[in-house]
Amino acid sequence: MSGIFEWYLRTVTSYPFHAAFIQFAILGMVGDWIASAVMRKKFKYTPFKFILKMLGWGILGLIIKVGFIGMHGFTAAVFAKFHWPTTNALLLAFCMSTFTNLLFGPQMMLFHRWEDNLLQGTKGYKGMDIAIKSLIWFWIPAHTLTFSIANHDVQVGLAAAWSLVLGLILGIANRKN
Repeated sequence: MSGIFEWYLRTVTSYPFHAAFIQFAILGMVGDWIASAVMRKKFKYTPFKFILKMLGWGILGLIIKVGFIGMHGFTAAVFAKFHWPTTNALLLAFCMSTFTNLLFGPQMMLFHRWEDNLLQGTKGYKGMDIAIKSLIWFWIPAHTLTFSIANHDVQVGLAAAWSLVLGLILGIANRKN
């Protein structure tokens, strides 16, 4: 097992943007599929729309990678400006998660829906209220754990996995009987 993890670490370190794209493309689609299965909805993508959906998830992965890089710097600058100590890793992770999800999260989610509508030929923003609320109840705690990992290169992969978990939670919550 350590061989696979070592390969993963080498890959995400050597190719961080490629890895972000691929991780989100795959895990985002798996999350969509699981949510559809849990809600007992038909997973209805033609091969072309499936590829477009994966493209949309991959682009989101790139945006999140850049956003995480920026928020690491932003949080460090805020802590330095106010002379706050950075020795408490959990407090630093919580602040970075809060900044990320309140300042970056809503725009990223709206962009992702716009992009998905464009690529899938659909319209509307139904359910965005639930997505935006998830920034508080799900994403701040999840990304506090994510940002507490010292190796920044694996944080995007964990964020992609959290997306899958949220898809499962929302799928169960919205299950049609």
